Amino acid sequence: MIEIKGNKVVLIGTGAVGASYAFSMLNQGVCDELVLIDLNEQKSMGDVMDLNHGVLYAPTTTKVSFGQYIDCADAALVVICAGANQKPGETRLELVKKNMAVFKSIVGQVMNSGFDGIFLIATNPVDILTYATWKFSGLPKERVIGSGTILDTARFRYLLGEQFGVAPTSVHASIIGEHGDTEVAVWSSANISGIPLKDYVARDHTENPEDKMKEIAEQVRDAAYEIIEAKGSTYYGIAMGLTRISRAILQNQDVVLTVSALLEGEFGHEDVYIGVPAVINRQGIREVVEIPLSEKEKELFDISVNTLKKVQEPFWKS
Repeated sequence: MIEIKGNKVVLIGTGAVGASYAFSMLNQGVCDELVLIDLNEQKSMGDVMDLNHGVLYAPTTTKVSFGQYIDCADAALVVICAGANQKPGETRLELVKKNMAVFKSIVGQVMNSGFDGIFLIATNPVDILTYATWKFSGLPKERVIGSGTILDTARFRYLLGEQFGVAPTSVHASIIGEHGDTEVAVWSSANISGIPLKDYVARDHTENPEDKMKEIAEQVRDAAYEIIEAKGSTYYGIAMGLTRISRAILQNQDVVLTVSALLEGEFGHEDVYIGVPAVINRQGIREVVEIPLSEKEKELFDISVNTLKKVQEPFWKS
């Protein structure tokens, strides 16, 4: 077994998401060493130079370098942002054929290095590609994590905060399910500083509360399409979400985040990676948190699971 030393992170894929993640990691001082890998060596080397020129102003002196797959051998965390991007009008699930072959190659090269750390996956469709990484790598399920609905939950909490005039950190609400069109807003347990959302809505005298809730859920679901239409892709929000997951892992925080985790009976499902609340620490996913769902939310979550399984199962039939 390879000894994992320090908080070394290897980033594979330095496109818009990967580069934004590297910038976020450097600014927050999350790791000791950050290694960038990409087929476009010239561009990645430029990223390394650019990032290193900002180390003076970072909270810690992070070592940033360009590397190769052998550098994964002693990494604590390998983050994969490589793969085809989502085009305007294209769903995340339509990306699966493009990115499955890419991931088989990437994961194989990482494992050939002797890597024995944790994978964090960001490439879409993230739930299916996280499942693929688990299959390709042979690592325990707790050490393969997808970004899941970390960004969707952030969008949800931001919009609820905007609606009620409170900071997103005071909003406690989750989006679960597929990171995509079948995601589920968990309204039944949503609250603002402990006050159930339904009570907060009544106190706030919100007009047409049911319509407003539906509108917010649709804004969360469709945000990526709107951003892609406006500027080509999303990257700042997901990069900061990935950094949050990375910090939870490397600092052994035991914090609950909505990530893509393997279900083994939780929520009545198994053999699928999907966005759910989970406790994250230095070992990866310590446990899935099975939050209570209303009958309608459970029904919608079942649809989300079945949507993912329908797409991924043909790839794993023997």
